[in-house]
Amino acid sequence: MKRYLMSLLMIMIVGVVPATMSAKKKVQPISDREYWCQEAYKMAQPVLENMAKGELQKNMQTEFSPSFDGRNRKVVYMETFGRLMAGIAPWLALPDDETAEGLQRKQLRQWALASYKNAVDPESPDYLCWGVAGQNLVDAAYIAESFVRAYDALWVPLDQVTKDRYLHEFKRMRNIEPPYTNWLLFSSIIESFMAKATDRKDYDDFRVMMTIRKMEEWYVGDGWFSDGPEFAFNYYGSYVFHPMYLETLQNMIDAKANTRLEYKKYYDRQLKRTQKYSIVLERFISPEGTFPVVGRSIPYRMAALQPLAMMAWKQTLPKELTNGQVRSALTAVMHRMYDQQQQSAKGEARPDKNYNEGGFLTIGFCGHQPDVADWYTNNGSLYMTSLSFMPLGLPADHPFWTSEAEPWTQVKAWNGQSFPKDHMWTDDIQTRDRW
Repeated sequence: MKRYLMSLLMIMIVGVVPATMSAKKKVQPISDREYWCQEAYKMAQPVLENMAKGELQKNMQTEFSPSFDGRNRKVVYMETFGRLMAGIAPWLALPDDETAEGLQRKQLRQWALASYKNAVDPESPDYLCWGVAGQNLVDAAYIAESFVRAYDALWVPLDQVTKDRYLHEFKRMRNIEPPYTNWLLFSSIIESFMAKATDRKDYDDFRVMMTIRKMEEWYVGDGWFSDGPEFAFNYYGSYVFHPMYLETLQNMIDAKANTRLEYKKYYDRQLKRTQKYSIVLERFISPEGTFPVVGRSIPYRMAALQPLAMMAWKQTLPKELTNGQVRSALTAVMHRMYDQQQQSAKGEARPDKNYNEGGFLTIGFCGHQPDVADWYTNNGSLYMTSLSFMPLGLPADHPFWTSEAEPWTQVKAWNGQSFPKDHMWTDDIQTRDRW
């Protein structure tokens, strides 16, 4: 019985079935990092290899929500590229090496740099649909965010013509009026990136400052934001609020902007809020590697856990969370979300329903479930799930990857082990305008 219980805990922690539990064949386990790299490459390769050749719009097998609202369908390609790059940018920023992972990473980076160029080249078949719909503001923001997350690896190497084209396209986004919601952050991440990239010579300070003031008004406490004047219980704190607010503030610090706001104090306060929200997200992960399916945009899959992944990548996990437990928890969710789609109830291999025949993501949460789509969802939207891969930006010898696997909070709680109590966090950093 003791051996059986230990085997079950191994499954919950590392997602590996011990050979003694498999009557059919021995499974050679791979490391957590190898598994993450395998999943990231599987997601990115069809997109970037095609787009580098200017063939994404020709070859991508697209899918749209059954209730799609009739907007220009070319937004699918911009959503695919921008969201994917925001997730894998930290990984591609690592230096080259001759390992199998390093060679794949180098190839992806080469494809990505060519794709960035095609995305703003009007002569390319994969020129994105800049400025044709309000949706462009969202995905221009994710492209800008990818530059923020790998500035030296993905922005600096671009030729000047391509850089100028991006700045031109980003400025065109000012013609799009954002709704009075989390969309304000899409404007602020673009403008604050331009402040950094142009040495404050070309950005709209008002769009940044007003967004910051609204984020402070909409923060409701204990890690949660209201999405505009009304609170909604969903994962937009994960998709947008926490990461883009932190990165807006960091951009303004990097740009050395001198305004009424003390950006460092705002950043330090927001970091603590994100740390609290990360504690909440870790506690959402069940012993089985699942998390609550609530709110709209749930087909974004593991993007719901982005702040937890981001805190790990930035090496700013709160003291309540260890590298070993966070890696184990996130890995368990990946196994639960992706692996079960490749095996029938009888243990027989079958196609992964998270992907279509062309290797592109399908609409769904855990497999192909088109009815969970919202009116704005297409299968490009779903590449936001790549945001969970950010810890790949930590080198393989970092403690996040080398620490022993540890049970996360719900594993401890539901197995009679000691676990930390939760408590409310309040702000202890105050900010006032400089003048």
